[in-house]
Amino acid sequence: MSAEAGREGGSPMNPREEPGWRLFRGDGVPRHVEMPPAPPWRRFGAGEREVPAGEGEVPAGEREVPAGERAPSGPARPAPYLIGPEHADVVNAALHLRRPLLVTGSPGTGKSSLARAIAHEMDLGEVLRWPVNSRSTVQDALYRYDAIGRLRETALTRDRGEAEPDIGTFVRLGPLGTALVPGGRPRVLLVDELDKGDVDLPNDLLTVFEEGEFEIPELARLPEEQSVVEVLTERAGERATVRRGRLVCEEFPVVVITSNGERDFPPAFLRRCVRLELPTPDESRLRAIVTAHLGDDALEDVDQLLDAFLRRRAARELATDQLLNAVFLRAGGMDVTADGLLEAVLHRLGGAV
Repeated sequence: MSAEAGREGGSPMNPREEPGWRLFRGDGVPRHVEMPPAPPWRRFGAGEREVPAGEGEVPAGEREVPAGERAPSGPARPAPYLIGPEHADVVNAALHLRRPLLVTGSPGTGKSSLARAIAHEMDLGEVLRWPVNSRSTVQDALYRYDAIGRLRETALTRDRGEAEPDIGTFVRLGPLGTALVPGGRPRVLLVDELDKGDVDLPNDLLTVFEEGEFEIPELARLPEEQSVVEVLTERAGERATVRRGRLVCEEFPVVVITSNGERDFPPAFLRRCVRLELPTPDESRLRAIVTAHLGDDALEDVDQLLDAFLRRRAARELATDQLLNAVFLRAGGMDVTADGLLEAVLHRLGGAV
């Protein structure tokens, strides 16, 4: 029996009877397979990718591109996101006070998506993102100086009898430094998962958040005739002017800090933040999320998947985008209730696997 006619340890199967969603069959036979459309949040390229799914309701009259349709060309925008008025008021308080917004909540409640929603709704441009990890430092988030690169380039230009390269070519502002660049309108900075950083990182941020400025010592030491330097920023092709080694913001950026609650922050840091706890979405909000990301048709026969998700979420940690993954697969014709498949999609996030 050929591999095409059957599978090892199973009964013969006519390839014409294979479900259309089964791209990989595990029988070792090469085939030319056309990939189906990706989920909106897994499309890459300008104007095609939606932000990762979160706890957001869709405003009236706004819909993200349904599954199976190609997103329109042009600048990418976030998926629709609308929180309750009581939570929107907390966001507004942080905006008026020019204070960082510390957002906590379970995975998949839309903490990171909130920063993109604010930037989109207030027309504040692209979100600057600082993903925090155990090695993150405030200095790296402010700027990076390539001393070795400058030394190498200086030696080469001297050998060629050329002028030394400008020091600003070797200074690049990080996401936090770029957010503080003076401008007519504030920029949006997402500090993602601050609780994953070093225990001293929140305290290290206090001075920058209080003063809205920082110094670049490598530029501050330059003579007066070189006191104005153009440096690179986090955004490609953009430069910022630094005078006498100091960069001072005009409008404090819109800072959204997310935390999964893995560690407590010091009181001095919390005092300088406005805190927002995003709730875990209930059944009605989950239906709104499915509609927002996948369209009205995705709600057809969603009850079984939704019940399974809610039961599993009550017993263990699950994220909202796991439900979206299951609904998307089912909309594409996949039998997500098959043995092992639903467990693979709705797997628990915390504890041992």
